[in-house]
Amino acid sequence: MTTNDTQLGTPEPARPQGPKAPGAKRDRATEGRGRRADQNRRRPAPRPDPQPGTAATTARPEASRPEPGATALPWAERPSTPSLTTPRPHPAPPPDTHPDTDPATTTAQPDTDPPKPRATALPWAEHPFTPSLTTPRPHPAPPPDTHPDTDPATTTAQPDTDTAATTAQPGSDMPATAPGRHTEPSPRAATAAPGATARTGATAISHPPSSPATTSDAPERRPRTTPWLALVAVVYALVQFVLVVPAFAHALGWDEAVYVSQYDPRVPAAFFSAPRSRGISFLTAPFIAVTPSVPVLRIALTLLSSAALYAAFRVWRPVVGARTTALAALLFAGLWITQISGPQAMPNLWVAFGSVAATGWFLRAVIRREPHANRWLAGCVAVTALFRAPDAVWLALPLIATALFRGRRTLPYLVGGLVTGLAQWVAEAYIRFGSVQERLHVSSATEGDMGLHLNFDNAWSSLNGPLLCRPCTATLHSPGLTLWWLALPVLAAAALAYAVRERRLLATALPVAVAAALAVPYLLMIDYSAPRFLLPAYALLALPVASLVTRLTSRRALVLAGLIVAAQFASQATVLTEVTAATATTNQRYRAAADSLRTLGLRPPCLVSGPRALPIAYDAGCASAQIDGNNVSTTVAGILGRAAKVPTAVLTEKGQRPPHYARDWTPYPLHHTRGWTAWLAPAVPQGP
Repeated sequence: MTTNDTQLGTPEPARPQGPKAPGAKRDRATEGRGRRADQNRRRPAPRPDPQPGTAATTARPEASRPEPGATALPWAERPSTPSLTTPRPHPAPPPDTHPDTDPATTTAQPDTDPPKPRATALPWAEHPFTPSLTTPRPHPAPPPDTHPDTDPATTTAQPDTDTAATTAQPGSDMPATAPGRHTEPSPRAATAAPGATARTGATAISHPPSSPATTSDAPERRPRTTPWLALVAVVYALVQFVLVVPAFAHALGWDEAVYVSQYDPRVPAAFFSAPRSRGISFLTAPFIAVTPSVPVLRIALTLLSSAALYAAFRVWRPVVGARTTALAALLFAGLWITQISGPQAMPNLWVAFGSVAATGWFLRAVIRREPHANRWLAGCVAVTALFRAPDAVWLALPLIATALFRGRRTLPYLVGGLVTGLAQWVAEAYIRFGSVQERLHVSSATEGDMGLHLNFDNAWSSLNGPLLCRPCTATLHSPGLTLWWLALPVLAAAALAYAVRERRLLATALPVAVAAALAVPYLLMIDYSAPRFLLPAYALLALPVASLVTRLTSRRALVLAGLIVAAQFASQATVLTEVTAATATTNQRYRAAADSLRTLGLRPPCLVSGPRALPIAYDAGCASAQIDGNNVSTTVAGILGRAAKVPTAVLTEKGQRPPHYARDWTPYPLHHTRGWTAWLAPAVPQGP
């Protein structure tokens, strides 16, 4: 009996099928089973059979096929798309099915359990649809040997952007892992990597990559290092403010008055001898033009010297390292003569800073080949020549000799910087003395006939003061506080030995050579001494000594070195206290003498002469003149001519008689000066 589909209640097929020949459907199903069997034999692991009694239905899109390795979404989570159902073969059609019904269009009976959904890489319920950030690539056609019935659940999902993406294990709930890596099962469905795109038919489900704040690693922070060199400069300034500036705030010293008075608009300039250079006068000119206050000048020089200490030794950090640089600056700043010279208007400390910086820039230009090092080298040499022209020549000699063998590119900069710095000194030589040769001749006479003079004994005697030993009749007190001076050449030689072994000779030998060159005129060519003369040599030798200390590895050796350095600082503090007190007393006497002269009626314009006349005249606002000694600036006739026009006074110390031209002048004791006397010319109005 023949019945139609409506009468039997058979559901309408997904697609209308044309008339088929008898037996065609059975032959097609048999052929499909054979192909699936061949394909299953080629798989590495057989796929477990579905639950018995259920119809395994798989949606197959007609528009496109998934790529091999792409995991399709489960039927329950898949968006609604037109599809065909491909049933698994059944032993026999149900008795209530029409013979002409196509098995491919049949669906599961209502009492049949639906297939259990499989875990996929991108569950639809957990990942809402978002517009794709990347354009999906077109799907290539399936290979010819792939049967349409291939189960898409056995394929793996391949992201569009990363070929090394992880793969999902078929038929399991394990997350996607790299091939060959075992992963424990997870109750949650595995998710695809960020940026990966899972395709189902013609629909591409894409998830945008995570924000940079979550995916990119935060930039690594460099470990904070202690700025030891800056701390050394700060401590150096504090020591000056506490121990030096208060003691020197009363008046300027002898040489300071010469340098500062050159550009002071309130007083006549003091005699400027041939060996001097005007660098320190240029440095103090802006401050002294604003205010005549000596404390303000001291504070300004303290800040500038501390900044210069940092800047000069900072040049060496790329050459010898941060620790060596800071320790070298500490060793140099710990010397009492370095601390007392900071707030003073004297050139030797600034020559030391310029020499350290110039040598460091030379090494950076030769060893590291830095592009701007040559220009900085030229600038440092020029500045050093401004502060003291002869010292700049001694500085340049070892640098030029080294450049001839290594680093000839630095020669034009060395010569150019030296010529630029000496230009002012040379021009003044022609203006004031007639020629450079004549100025050198006058300089030699002022220095006491420069020549071969072994001056080691005078340097040793004045090591702990006084500030100027001329004539050097002082005897060394507290010899135990000067042992560092004897150990300095030994430590420099040890540093050279280590440098030869480590094959870094140039960075150690060059500062030693420059230090030796700068010490030559003060140890071998003059017959008097002052502790400040060797400041440039001390600054340069501190670098190899610090390099030697920082290479100690034994804890016992480090502790011993620390104790020695601490003892050195304690000894230098002792000398600083003594010398500062003595210098402060002398400066107070200068101020008291100036106050007494003003009380006696000396008002600008006025003239003061005598052995202590120069700093006292500057403090009193008068001009100064000398008829003998190292600063001869006038004659007896010149003083008598000035005495007839302006108030004039000649100063003598306790027990001394006045010069022959002033023996009929009126003497006036100067209070609080320990016996100094002012001899006033008759033209000067008598005081009370």
